Amino acid sequence: MHESPMRAIRYRRVVDLSHSIKPGMPRWPGDPPVRFETVATITEGGYFLRRFEMGEHSGTHISSPATFRAGAAGPDDLQPEQLVVPAAVVDVSVRASVDPDYVLDRRDIESWEQEWGRIPQGALVLLYTGWHRYWDEPHRFINVDSSGVMHTPGFAPDAARDLLLARGASGLGTDAPGVDAGVDTSFEVSRLVLEQHRLVLECLNNLDQLPPAGSTIVVGRLSLVGGSGSPASVLALTP
Repeated sequence: MHESPMRAIRYRRVVDLSHSIKPGMPRWPGDPPVRFETVATITEGGYFLRRFEMGEHSGTHISSPATFRAGAAGPDDLQPEQLVVPAAVVDVSVRASVDPDYVLDRRDIESWEQEWGRIPQGALVLLYTGWHRYWDEPHRFINVDSSGVMHTPGFAPDAARDLLLARGASGLGTDAPGVDAGVDTSFEVSRLVLEQHRLVLECLNNLDQLPPAGSTIVVGRLSLVGGSGSPASVLALTP
């Protein structure tokens, strides 16, 4: 069996990129609410235990190909090496604050590369929109208008295609509700990434604490057999 060459990871700081899980947190329209129920108490049983319920795509989470294709790979099919990857962070927070429908396009990629060099092969490209600031305002985070249309930033399909096929990105992530702009109900970008069996990470936190390049992302997921996605615990090891 061929083994990948050893990589040394050097870092100065660890940044938690996950949101805490609690009732009332933002969720995609139609997804089940988060619920906790106490099963045992210290007073009555000598220990504390709860059970919880939430959607596979709630909170900070990953998506898998099974999201859109029956019988496709689920979160338990992700290989360990897919979960430890270098990161490239593209900041569109100023534009997204003015235009909630803003999508990262090829010009944004070119601008990033003019300053930081070509996006490394195998990098997870993270879109920093500033949307994590609205996490405690669920209606603003999801941002659905009176017609039921979501207005949240994402990746333009052409830009996503370039990142995946021309630059070999290992996946796409964002601090917004989805890698697709909210107005795109076809989920074109998500489908494109998942057809390539690459990572989709959504509802990330603290992307403002990462440098544009040089971090390593470590993704923890639940190996939910037969699932379509999984809540994720995501850490960044930053230089």
